[in-house]
Amino acid sequence: MLGDKTVVATIAVKDIEEAKKFYEGVLGLAKAGDEDPGGIMYKSGNSNLFVYPSQYAGSNQATSASWGVGDDIASVVEELKGKGVSFETYDMPNATHEGEIHIIGDMKAAWFKDPDGNILNIVNKM
Repeated sequence: MLGDKTVVATIAVKDIEEAKKFYEGVLGLAKAGDEDPGGIMYKSGNSNLFVYPSQYAGSNQATSASWGVGDDIASVVEELKGKGVSFETYDMPNATHEGEIHIIGDMKAAWFKDPDGNILNIVNKM
């Protein structure tokens, strides 16, 4: 029923202006159309990310969105760190770490948070 339909990741934020600085300025996402009071749609590769104001922002304790960055994950981590992003380290079964990068088999991943505490992720393969 929904398998051939487009899906959009949605992320709640408390302060849309701070979110714009982060998602546009730090992550480099471009708006996908006009901004409206309901939120902002961003284009990211072949997908979209919708950021909207909500009193419940940052309450999710799981990953909200993931970006596949290929085998160059270490340089993406360094570039984001250069823009002030702090990475999270989690204790995960069967995982080792190379700095901020978690290694689970042949998957490499790194987690960070937006200004509202939403958990985001980059991964070498999706």
